[in-house]
Amino acid sequence: MKKINTLITLLLLATSLTGCVIAVGDTEHWDDKDASQWREQAKENKRAIEGLRMGTEIGSVNAKLGAPDFSEAFTRNGEEVRIYYYRTHQRHADSKTTKDETTPLVFVDDQLVGWGETAVQQVTTN
Repeated sequence: MKKINTLITLLLLATSLTGCVIAVGDTEHWDDKDASQWREQAKENKRAIEGLRMGTEIGSVNAKLGAPDFSEAFTRNGEEVRIYYYRTHQRHADSKTTKDETTPLVFVDDQLVGWGETAVQQVTTN
């Protein structure tokens, strides 16, 4: 009888969890109803990035663009390097944000020094 109760409990638990999804990794999920919001945010991010100036402080960028979709940080030759990734376009129709759908902004000692893949390559290869 104890085995049957355990089996029933496990079956009930398994069926109750079938609608749950746990996402882990370098992606962010957007529901279909949020698709238009996502597209508008990507357009706003692109416009804001195009209007940035070299030397802008990281706090000003955060105030303008909000939290990045992804970020990386490391020290190079005694300088603090931060790379913020903001979604600006879509490559995959999968409702997930990946780094190849973002524009990276590169900061050295909290000052914007560039954006785009060229800027990332310059700080990561030198």
